Amino acid sequence: MDPIVPPFVPVLLAALVLPFVGRRVGHALGVLATAAVVPYVWLVPEGTHLPAELFGFPVVLFNMDAFSQLMGLIFGFIGAAAVLYSYASDAENVQTAFALSYVASSLGAVFGGDWLSLLFFWELMAVTSTLLVWHHGGRAVRAGFRYALLHGVGGTLLMAAIVWHYVETGTFLFTDEGIVAGFPQLLAAIGIGVNVGFVGLHAWLPDTYPRPHIAASVFLCVYTTKTGVYGMYRAFPDGELAIAYMGGIMAVFGATYALFQNDMRRLLSYHIQSQVGYMVAGVGIGTALGQAGAMAHVFNHILYKGLLFMTAGVVIYRTGKESLKKLGGLGREMPVTAAAFTVAALSIAGFPGFNGFVSKGIVISASHYTFEKGPLAVGDFYTLELLLLIGGVGTFLSFIKFGYYAFLHGEYDGSVEDANRGQTVGMVLVAALCVFYGIFDGALFAILPFDVTTEAVVSHEYVTYTVGHVVEGLALAAIALVGFVLIKKPLAKYGGAVPDVDAVYNPAAFYGTRSLVVGVTELYAAVDRLAVAAARAATVGVARLGRGAVEVVGGREIEVRTDIRGGVLLVVAALVVALAVVL
Repeated sequence: MDPIVPPFVPVLLAALVLPFVGRRVGHALGVLATAAVVPYVWLVPEGTHLPAELFGFPVVLFNMDAFSQLMGLIFGFIGAAAVLYSYASDAENVQTAFALSYVASSLGAVFGGDWLSLLFFWELMAVTSTLLVWHHGGRAVRAGFRYALLHGVGGTLLMAAIVWHYVETGTFLFTDEGIVAGFPQLLAAIGIGVNVGFVGLHAWLPDTYPRPHIAASVFLCVYTTKTGVYGMYRAFPDGELAIAYMGGIMAVFGATYALFQNDMRRLLSYHIQSQVGYMVAGVGIGTALGQAGAMAHVFNHILYKGLLFMTAGVVIYRTGKESLKKLGGLGREMPVTAAAFTVAALSIAGFPGFNGFVSKGIVISASHYTFEKGPLAVGDFYTLELLLLIGGVGTFLSFIKFGYYAFLHGEYDGSVEDANRGQTVGMVLVAALCVFYGIFDGALFAILPFDVTTEAVVSHEYVTYTVGHVVEGLALAAIALVGFVLIKKPLAKYGGAVPDVDAVYNPAAFYGTRSLVVGVTELYAAVDRLAVAAARAATVGVARLGRGAVEVVGGREIEVRTDIRGGVLLVVAALVVALAVVL
C-alpha cells in the first residue's frame, strides 16, 4: 500500500511554520497547503483508510468515502480563499496560524473513520477556534469564553454518547446504524446540536462571529457548523423525525432573528443557523434524496456564506463601520464588493440560476416526498416543507434589507475605496463557483454521495430547472420584495432590539454562579465562626476547672496528676479534628 498522509497534516505543518516566516511567504504556504487538499482528496480512491492507534484504542485516522470527500473538497478550497483574503485584509501571521490549525482539526474530524478520532479533532477544533477568536482581543475575549464554555458542554455530551456507544458495541468504528439508539443518541443529538445551532443552543453563534478580525469570521462561518452537520449524519445515518423538524424550526428562527439585526456580521451569523437548518432537516429526513440535499447545501453554503462574510469584511475594512444604520450608497463607491454581495445574496436566498437554488430545492423536495401532512399543512404543502419555504422568504427579506441599506439607500458620507486586489481575487473566485454550480447543476450532482437524478438511488428523481421549481423560487422572491416594502419603516424602528435566549441564560449563569460562590463562602465562614466560638468557650470553661495535684521540685511546681481538665481538652480537640475532616 502506498503511504497515506491525512490531509490535515500539511495544513497543520503550515500553521506551525507560519509564525516564524514573513507575512507573504507564510500566507503563500497557507494557500498552497489548503489548496493542495482539493486535488489530493479528489484523487485518493474511495475506501482508502489509515489504521492507527489513539489513546491505546485502534482507530482510523484517514477514511475516504463520498461524504468525507465532499467535505474535503470544499474545506480545502474555501480555506485557500480565506487565507488569501486574510493576507489582503492585514491579518497577522499568528492569527492565520490559529486559523490554519482550525482548518486542520476540521479536516481531521471529517476524515476520521471512527468516533474516537472524530471526537479528538472535534475538541481540538473547539480549542483552535477559541484561540482564533481570542487573538483579536477586546470584545472578542468575553465572547470567546462563552463560546468555549458552550462548546465544552457540547463536546462533553458527545463524549458521553460515544463512551456509552463503545460500551454497548465494543467498537469506536462508524456503523450503518450510527450512535446506539436510546439515551446515547439523545446525548449525541444535544452535543452535536450545540455545534449546528439547535434553537436554544445557538446563541454562541451570533454572539461570537461578529467579534473577531474580519478574516477570522470567514474561517469561523465555515468549519464548526458544517463539521457538526457531518457529525449529525454519522450519528443518525437513517435520519430522525425530531431532528428534521428541528431543522425546519432553525430555518425559520434564524431568518426571523436575522431580519431584526443591524450589525452586518450578526445578521449573517443568524443566517448560518437558518441555512444549517436546511442541512439538519435533510439529515433528519434520512432518505438518500434528503441526505444528498443536506450535503449539497453544506457545499453551497460554504461558498456563499464565506463570500458574504468577505463582502461584509471589506465594508468594515474600508469604512470601519459594522452597523447598516451607519452605511448607505456604497454600491457606487464599491462596485466590485456590491456585485460580489449580490451574487452571494441571490445564492443564499435560493434564486434561480445560483447554487443555493439547486441545493435548497433538493432538501425541500425531499421534505415534500417523505412526510405525511401535519397540522400545519396548507394545500399540497407538508409541515416541514412549509417551514423551509417560510425560512426561504425570511432569507430573501434579510438580504434585501442588507443590500438596500448597505449599497443602495442614501449616500455614503465621504469617499471610500473598493476591495483591494487580494480581496477581489478571493471574492471573484468564490462568486464564480456560486454561479457555476447554479447553472451547471450536474457538476454539483457529480460529487454528491447519492445520485439524485436516478430513481434507482433516490425515490424521486430530482430535476432542478422545472417550471414548478423556478416559479416557486421567483414567488418567494416576489413575496419577500413586497413584504420588505410593507415592513421597512417598522423594521427600521425596532431593528436590533429583539432579545435572544442569551439575554436570559447569560445573566442567569453569571448571577447564579456568583450566588453559589458567595453562598458556599458564607457557609464556610459561618461554620468557621461557630467552631472558633465553641473552641473559645471550651477553653474558658476548662480554665475555670480545678488544677490537678502538684509537687514542688527544685522550687518549681510540676503537675503530676491531672483532673477532668485534660479529658475535656482531648474531647474538644477530637471534635475539632472531626469537624475539619467532615468539612
